[in-house]
Amino acid sequence: MMTPANDLFARNRTVGEIAASLPGATEVFRRFGLDFCCKGNVALDESARQCGVDVGEVEQALSALPIDGKAEAPSATIELIDHILARYHEVHRRELGELVQLARKVEKVHAGNPAVPRGLADLLDHTRQELEQHMAKEELILFPAMAKAMLGLEAPIARMRHEHDDHGRTLEALEALTHDFTLPSGACRTWEALYAGASKFADDLRQHIHLENNILFPRFASASSSVQQTGKCCR
Repeated sequence: MMTPANDLFARNRTVGEIAASLPGATEVFRRFGLDFCCKGNVALDESARQCGVDVGEVEQALSALPIDGKAEAPSATIELIDHILARYHEVHRRELGELVQLARKVEKVHAGNPAVPRGLADLLDHTRQELEQHMAKEELILFPAMAKAMLGLEAPIARMRHEHDDHGRTLEALEALTHDFTLPSGACRTWEALYAGASKFADDLRQHIHLENNILFPRFASASSSVQQTGKCCR
């Protein structure tokens, strides 16, 4: 039985709930600049107000999405964890090192170009190190505990949410430094590959955070014990 469309994106529902229940909603939220992961606990109408967009336009875009009653991610907890590990943890590790090398090459070869993203390689390398530490904590401690359905995980979940907020601020810095991944005129192939890869990484990390903050973590922490999400990472 299909869920009524109005119930899926009522204005008083949080953007995180909508993103978790309505396939395609995350793309709509990114298009309008609504933060659905680090500020996923904000109601749709309030999120739209904060971003200065017409909530009616957002609702219209959401209503145009096909409704099939299925979530975007696996429903079983262990399958969801396996999906996060394969689709995001492994991919981040594989791609970030290459992005660092591309950024160093662009900064060196185009050092005299005023449009060169100076400091991008260091930012990406710092991101790689911080994300590696974060993912290791999930893989070695939190995810195994979740797979065993252990109780009392509110504190480590709160820590992961806090680190997600930090990742969100990193994404803001990444987008600011690259002017939202806008290439200058005459950019070389390496520069094109760098911005294409960095843009993909940003989208992947947003979706990664969304799956954890809005779908996985709430299964182990009640709404009353969830930390207040204050970061901004999904515009």
